[in-house]
Amino acid sequence: MPVTQHLRFLALAAGLGLSSPVWADVNAGAYLAGRTAATTYDFAAASQYFAQALLRDPGNPQIMELANTAYLGLGDVDRAVVIARQMIATGDESQIANLVLLGDAAANGKWGNIIADLDAGQTVGPLFDGLLRGWAMLEGGDIAAAVAQFDVVSNTQGVQAFGQYHKGLALAATGDFAAAADVLADPDMRLTRRGLVARAQILSQLGEFEQAITVLRDVFGQDVDRALEELITTLEAGEAVPFDITPNATAGVAEVFFSIANALSGEPNLGYTLFYARMVEHLRPDHVEGMLLTAGLLEQMNRFDLAIAAYGRVPRDHPASDAAQLGRAEALRKSGRVEAAIEAIQQVAQQRPDLPVVYVTLGDTLREQDRFDEAAKAYDQAVALLEKPAAGQWIIYFARAITYERTDRWPEAEADFRTALELNPDQPQVLNYLGYSYVEKQQNLDEALAMIERAVAASPDSGYITDSLGWVFYRLGRYDEAVAPMERAVELMPVDPVINDHLGDVYWAVGRKLEAQFQWKRALSFIDPADTDGEADPVRIKRKLEVGLDVVLQEEGAPPLTVANDDG
Repeated sequence: MPVTQHLRFLALAAGLGLSSPVWADVNAGAYLAGRTAATTYDFAAASQYFAQALLRDPGNPQIMELANTAYLGLGDVDRAVVIARQMIATGDESQIANLVLLGDAAANGKWGNIIADLDAGQTVGPLFDGLLRGWAMLEGGDIAAAVAQFDVVSNTQGVQAFGQYHKGLALAATGDFAAAADVLADPDMRLTRRGLVARAQILSQLGEFEQAITVLRDVFGQDVDRALEELITTLEAGEAVPFDITPNATAGVAEVFFSIANALSGEPNLGYTLFYARMVEHLRPDHVEGMLLTAGLLEQMNRFDLAIAAYGRVPRDHPASDAAQLGRAEALRKSGRVEAAIEAIQQVAQQRPDLPVVYVTLGDTLREQDRFDEAAKAYDQAVALLEKPAAGQWIIYFARAITYERTDRWPEAEADFRTALELNPDQPQVLNYLGYSYVEKQQNLDEALAMIERAVAASPDSGYITDSLGWVFYRLGRYDEAVAPMERAVELMPVDPVINDHLGDVYWAVGRKLEAQFQWKRALSFIDPADTDGEADPVRIKRKLEVGLDVVLQEEGAPPLTVANDDG
């Protein structure tokens, strides 16, 4: 079974919902409220409601399972442990309860209990059980047995890399850095960022500083974050870096949880992934990558207060603090606290005025609030810090170009659009935005058409880009050619008012006036009355419905379509 299928199986096997019925004397109101809260990942409310339900029916296994998952999602592992013990004591089978209890046993150094519990059938799943057993054996002093156990996992189809990785970490934990380096050097292993750091630390312990630097540079190049930059600087100075990924078995089990959580992070079951991430911090409160993973998952769940708290647990003196503070700002923004987000980013800028990404983040946040002048200044600061052109920088110039265009600084905007295309010549968003801008300004129409055609070829399912293609044909007076792409754009984005309005204009231009009126009415129905800055103008659309597009153009001082068509 491939690793993704294996991990997906684990996630599905331990889903939140159970098939057993709720007992009749349960507190139905609290139970239903808890289930509703759980569906939106409101772990705080869910835990309170399920606790109330358990007062009425303390032995109900389904409610205990749900309460257990709510506490675990909230990060209250101690309470989850209490409920998990009750479940196991009553003979109930629960992977989540086993996960909590086995992890807590590792946190408290009960290695003999872990082996006994695994032997007794207390299981989470083959991958987790196998790795946990290996670390428990290592702590028990039987290194050979531990290595053999990791080899058992390595020989399991679909999860070989997990076994090899933890075997390497375990060897390093015992001080056998040479053997650990050999294991992690396997070219078939695709190490994560944390795995690459572990390998670099191990190589440094062997005095292989150049190789350690190469390991990092081959993957990350010159574009490294502060943590990697500090690590590389130490290696360049010829200093050995302490091996701190798994200095002991407890840290090793934390790494088991993190490895699985990291592998599951792209799966749809966010709650199950979060359970593993929460256990990482329970076992190892200084596991910064675990904190960041937890925060990111909570952000995806729209539990922004919990995400903000998770980001806030990253120490300010840690190299990952920059990323954590920017993540916290993003969570603040998503929660609607925009001014607090801007203030948080500005604080990071004061602490790290040398980081372009901080000013880019500030510019993006201000631009989303239509504060284009302020955003442009932030992007100016970011661009000033760029040392040399790189392909990935296209987005910075593109974003600044938008702020320039929105503040009527077209020459500067055009220059930035061009720079973005020099860095990434086939980027469809840039091609579309610049091409569409030329169309609206009635400039460089032939070049605009070529740009937009390239953009459509790169993103054929983008409604906005397909709309641009139809619109440039319309602007060129090639009305018949405009119909197909404009209809396709409406298929892709059927409720967009601008695209429906454009299709109405195109229909009018080719003489399909009843269909044009229908599209204009549709466009009006899709305009949000609260959106006063939208591109679709309801007053103009209503006027077109009253007198037709030709009269509206005449009133605006533009030539009627027939004249434009004749000129074309």
